[in-house]
Amino acid sequence: MEKKITKAILPVAGFGTRFLPATKSQPKEMLPVVDKPVIQYLVEEAVASGIEEIIFVTGRGKRAIEDHFDVAYELESTLVEKNKTEALESVQKIAKMAKFSYVRQPYPLGDGHAVLQASHIVGDEPVLVLFGDCIYDADVPASQQLINSYEMHGATTIGTATVSDREVSSFGVIEGDAMEDGTVKMTRMLEKPEPEQTPSREVAVGKYIITPEIFNILEGMKEGDSGEIRLADAFEISLTRGGDIRSQSLDGEWLDTGDKYNFVRATIHFGLKHDKIRDNLRDYLATLNLT
Repeated sequence: MEKKITKAILPVAGFGTRFLPATKSQPKEMLPVVDKPVIQYLVEEAVASGIEEIIFVTGRGKRAIEDHFDVAYELESTLVEKNKTEALESVQKIAKMAKFSYVRQPYPLGDGHAVLQASHIVGDEPVLVLFGDCIYDADVPASQQLINSYEMHGATTIGTATVSDREVSSFGVIEGDAMEDGTVKMTRMLEKPEPEQTPSREVAVGKYIITPEIFNILEGMKEGDSGEIRLADAFEISLTRGGDIRSQSLDGEWLDTGDKYNFVRATIHFGLKHDKIRDNLRDYLATLNLT
């Protein structure tokens, strides 16, 4: 029987240069989508999928993430004194969602290198990996969909979405063979190819189940031509050794918060679902002349 997945790695060590100057002194992952930082959406998704321990891989200037998921005694005391019950509950539940651990990535040496920093905490177990730009609004949490898929075949699993021709060159593209269980058995992963280089339009969205085999490969890797240790390269090495890697198309609405346009789109999406602002926001949007 495959080991149950109870831990998640969230690499959050990037500089967030696409959002400068907003990210000059605060982590990109702490930018709010309506009234919650992006990183909290990911933690909530993981916890709703049965994850018990969250491991953040941080870097310099990321202390705000640690503070956010810690107890805020002074703030809570102030909210109690002012009888702000709803706000108090929303703050208190954050630190109770899971067990939180923090490790540092000392140098920006790639996504595989970031994940590898948490290997001593994960041990010999499969682990969920969630990168900070990918929020899904789905009836079944995207992480739960990945876990369900992993439990069927026990292989490293990559969450995917379908994109248009013009978007292909912005992502890692998955090629492979469709299986009866609804997954794709991966044969190749192309990093940001031109549309004519591949017939596939299935791209990795920053959600993975990583098995111990991939950690073992990462531990033996050195920086490639890009100067980085990349997950995509580890997957390629696994495939050359006959490894089984699957991709799972995720149901729900993919809200990529990695650039300004999609960040605003995600804010509008969740704003229109927020009890306190949706009516006013809908009315405002209706007044815009969008022709």
